[in-house]
Amino acid sequence: MKRDKFFSPWLFLILPLLLYAIWVVIPAFYTFFLSLTRYDGLLSPEFIGLANYERLFSHDTFYISLLNNLRWVVVFLIVPVTMGLFLAILLSKKIPGARLFKALIYSPMVLAPVVIGLIWTWIYSPRSGLLNHTLTLVGLQTLTRGWLSDPDIAIYAIIFAGVWRHTGYVMLIYLAGLTSIPPDLIEAARIDGASAWQRFRHIIFPLLKPTTTIVIVITMIESLRSFDFVNIMTDGGPFRQTEVLANFMYKEAFARYNMGYGASIAVILFLIMVIFIFIYVIQRREEYGGGEKVV
Repeated sequence: MKRDKFFSPWLFLILPLLLYAIWVVIPAFYTFFLSLTRYDGLLSPEFIGLANYERLFSHDTFYISLLNNLRWVVVFLIVPVTMGLFLAILLSKKIPGARLFKALIYSPMVLAPVVIGLIWTWIYSPRSGLLNHTLTLVGLQTLTRGWLSDPDIAIYAIIFAGVWRHTGYVMLIYLAGLTSIPPDLIEAARIDGASAWQRFRHIIFPLLKPTTTIVIVITMIESLRSFDFVNIMTDGGPFRQTEVLANFMYKEAFARYNMGYGASIAVILFLIMVIFIFIYVIQRREEYGGGEKVV
């Protein structure tokens, strides 16, 4: 009987684990292998050791891409997280039209990143774009420019499109976290004379710590996956100043057919993501007592 209880769950897991191994685990290990080879997608891979990584670390585009990914991470951790938390607290109150505002703010998440990239490409268009047209109407012609053709601001213009999409997602996660906070606790603090800021600082924010951890990790990973916006809006231009690791990897592997070199970029991106996931796992273990036995 005990033996059946042990084997029964595994019978249901065989197919999902097999599919996961075929589509995720095996390709991941194969990517690590390809990163150590010279491979054009046609001839057999030629083992060259760490030559791809040596070439990568001496390539200026790699450092530009890494810096741009860092910019994505920093802006995403500041703007969508802060705005998402503010909107979640504001819309968690019983105010007229709260449901409508929630739907409108979250609606960009329903759209595919490719669609959002096309929308914002039109908004940023120098001649017919909504942004420059609006600035002209309000008398701010001096601020109009080619938002996606200026090397100094193009990356931030793309990041803003990502922020517009991600803020609603952060808001939704915080709204779910706010439902776990006992209303009686906040009401008791209000009766005791605590101001709105004091209630937020000493009650709401500390109780949202697990939610904030999830938001931060998801936001970091999402910022590192910033391929769609860059590929659609600028494809890394102008002068590769908006390049990110994912787009750099895609062009090397599938446009220039340097599969081994592209795989080395993918491995670096994967390792960066693993660091963030590891931090998340450690944080979760600390929150739940590190797996210690409860007597």
